[in-house]
Parts: sequence; structure tokens; C-alpha cells
Amino acid sequence: MASGTLQDGVIDPQNGFGPVQSVAGRDGKPLRQQIFEQVRAHALIPRSELAKSLNISPATVTALTADLIAEGLLREVSGAQRETGRGRPPVALEVISEARYTIGIKISEEAHSAVLCDLSGNVVAKAKLQTPSLRKPLAELVQECRTLAEQLLQQAGKSLDDVSIVSAGIAGIVDHNTGIVTWSPTLTERDANLKAALSVSFGKPCTIDNDANMLTLAELWFGIGRTRPDFVVVTIEHGVGMGIVMNSQLFRGTRGLGTEFGHTKVQLDGALCRCGRRGCLEAYLADYALAREASTALGTSRLSPMSLPDMLETLYEQAKAGNKGAQTIFRRAGRYLAVGLSNIINLIDPEMIILSGEKMRFDYLYADEVFAETQALALDQSRAPCLIEMQTWDQYVWARGAAALALGELTDRIFSEARTA
Repeated sequence: MASGTLQDGVIDPQNGFGPVQSVAGRDGKPLRQQIFEQVRAHALIPRSELAKSLNISPATVTALTADLIAEGLLREVSGAQRETGRGRPPVALEVISEARYTIGIKISEEAHSAVLCDLSGNVVAKAKLQTPSLRKPLAELVQECRTLAEQLLQQAGKSLDDVSIVSAGIAGIVDHNTGIVTWSPTLTERDANLKAALSVSFGKPCTIDNDANMLTLAELWFGIGRTRPDFVVVTIEHGVGMGIVMNSQLFRGTRGLGTEFGHTKVQLDGALCRCGRRGCLEAYLADYALAREASTALGTSRLSPMSLPDMLETLYEQAKAGNKGAQTIFRRAGRYLAVGLSNIINLIDPEMIILSGEKMRFDYLYADEVFAETQALALDQSRAPCLIEMQTWDQYVWARGAAALALGELTDRIFSEARTA
């Protein structure tokens, strides 16, 4: 197992944002859009390098970038770094960051977070809103999102008129295409049309997705997945989620409801999951699953209950101090994680699995023994093992992934409108 390269969400904007796609990774987008996305992915790039990366003629690049400059999407920057030590510094191209803005929101059970991003992907402002950790009606949840967005825009000195699109990520079973949340631990209703409700509240185009997909987009746009066309992201926090990237594109399944890794079954008639069914992987790995057994291991009194974060922290401290009961809880969870990861390897055969998220703090879940058992359970051990990397981010990573979804949607809209104009 190797460790991630962007610990604690430290990102270098000089490297650009968005997936760095090869020519083979193009998916039929207009050539003008491919050029724009290559510029954004590299932050600064001369026309000659654009032509090489897209395997098109310099004349074509010159003509199409002239159009993008005229439309206020790109601009020239003098004095870019030379490819060699000779000659004049080339003129490079960059995205006009201030041309558009998007809002990305992570809806959570304890605290919602949001970021305002420019067209390049830079974070202009970020904000957080504490919220009671109770299931809420759709209308109340949408109002919280609107309140958070207003705080965010006030901090940035912007208004909602400056925003082109809003995106939100939420835990649960989410249909990205229809915008319907079939089930979420945050909502009292089932089959709630969150996308439509947000669009009405903001008066803007809105898009939503499962929060694990948001984290996956954060890795694809800002993390170690930028240069890899195929990888899997797994996150273990309040729930257990997974996102899949194939050919530099997020894979959602036929109906947009795929990749529910946490709700794959590992034990018939097993532990009760918060989705209401039994035997889900999440019921053995998530925060609430660890806490379910922690009170017994810690000997805590029902008369003085501990909060979930405090209980988990105490459980972890006790395990590190040698408490056998606490160690058993983590080791059992680690074995279930190994089973789940090996199933991913056997089913998908990814180049890399990224264990990503905000916490990633329990050594017992991410011990070498867990990953050794993962590889032992995978088929064809004679081949090179699947890379497993860990990536620790700050609390705004989910919102950044939501902003990445918004940026992708906005970019498609810009170039789709240009084709029909």
C-alpha cells in the first residue's frame, strides 16, 4: 500500500484542475470543449502543447482558441515557462477564472459545507453550517442549503446572480439523472425530488448526486486520480460509499443508482443497517456500526451516554492502549473491509483503489494486515496487486467534489449552447 500525495487536501493550483485526459480518453465532446478542458487541466499551456496533447494541427488550435478568447473563456498569458532553454518564452493560454462561478454543497447529518468555485476550479470562498443531527423534511433541508449559500456568497462579496449552477451531494440512494433521492439518512421523506426543490429555491440550474460520487469527483478533478483513467474510491465515515471512474468518467450505472458498496451484503440476516435492511457491509464498518459495540467494550453507563465522536475517539484510544475488547471491534471491522475490497478487485479489476475522505484516522482499519488479507482474498495472485492508496482531505473535500460536478455540467452547457446558437 502506498500513501496519497495530497495529504490534508493541500492542492497546488499551478497544476490545473480537472482530469488530464489522453487522446484515447476523449468521449466525443466538441473539439472546442476538449481544448478548453485541456487548458483548465494544465492551468497554463502553450498552443504548441495543446496541438500535441490533442493530436491536432497547430492551425486548428490557433483558429479555435481565437474563438474561445473572443467568447471570454480563455486569455493569453506572456512569459510562460519554456520547453527548452532557448528561444523566447512562449505565449500560453489560461482559463478566465472569473468568467463563471459555481456553488458546491455537501449535505450532512451534523454540518453542511459549501464552496464557491470559479471557472478554473479555484475555491473562492468556503462556509459551514451546523445543523441538528436529525432527519429533516425536504423543505427544511433545502432552506438550510439556501442559508448556507447566502453565508458563502456574503463572505465572497458575490450575489446569487454571479452563480451559474448549484450542485449538492447527499448520503443515500440518489438518482443523478432525475434528481430524486430514493432514501437518505438525512431526509424524512423517501423519493424526494431534491434537485427540483433546490432549483426552485435558488432559481438556478441545480444538480445532485450521492456524496460518495462527489468524493470521487474530488479525486478525479483535484487529487491523485487526475492522471489515471480508471480507479475506484472507497470512503468509510458515517456510512460506507464507493465511486467508480472509467475512462476518466464517473460511472453511475444504467439507472444512476449503481456503486452502492456500503449496501452490498456480507452476512445474511446480519447486523441491522440504517437503510433498514440487514447484513450490509456498512453495518459492520461505518461509525455507527463501531459505536454499536463500543458501549459494551468501554463499559459506559446508559445514564451518561457519550456522543458518537467522543465514543469513537475513546474506543480508538482504548484499542491503542491495549483494551482487547476495543481491539476486537476494530479488527473485526478490518476483516470486513478486506472482504469488501477484495470483492471490488475481483469484480472490477481496477488499476487503483483510493481510500479517501476527511477522517481516515483509525489505524486498525487501515493496517498492513488488512491490505495483506485483501490481496490474499483476490483472485490470480500471480499478477501485480491492485494499488491501494490513502488520501486524507479537509472537511470541504465533499463540497469541492460537488463543485466539480457543477463545473462539468456548466462546461457542457456552455459548449452545448454554442452549438445551438
